[in-house]
Amino acid sequence: MEKTKILALKRKTIVNSITFVLLLGVATIAPLFHFQPVTGPIVNATLFIAATLLGVQNAIFIGLLPSTIALSAGLLPPVVAPMVPFIMLGNTILIVAFNYLRKKNYWLGVISASVLKFLFLFGASSIVINLLLKREVATKVAVMMSWPQLATALTGGIIAYLFLKVFFDRGIHTKN
Repeated sequence: MEKTKILALKRKTIVNSITFVLLLGVATIAPLFHFQPVTGPIVNATLFIAATLLGVQNAIFIGLLPSTIALSAGLLPPVVAPMVPFIMLGNTILIVAFNYLRKKNYWLGVISASVLKFLFLFGASSIVINLLLKREVATKVAVMMSWPQLATALTGGIIAYLFLKVFFDRGIHTKN
């Protein structure tokens, strides 16, 4: 009789894996909308949800992909390419700040993380873009990296809250 190994997965592992794949899929597909007022809130909501349900590491991994995909698929203007690493870092700031502060209060986490991401991207874009781009192009890109970042992050926080409240009732209080 042959020896057979049986791999048993815990239900939580399966649920987390499925959740990760679904959130990764949403974050990957969102840039295809080509419209920041739609894409931004979807991506940010995905990051808030991932941080709440899957923890910081998984959320950061998910946060690295949307900008990379958008740039490689030609969805972001090539002039924005120098900002991609900063967008990734901005997403990381959002996730880490939110994860830390949401344990005290969900809205404190959303607002603080959104403001920190906005300040970081606005500051980085002001420096990087002015060094690398012509004045008229730099202004347009700087606007993309300013108040719309704050608005889409806050909107994403609202969407995430509603999603977590409806589907996970206690999800907004989950500690990972």
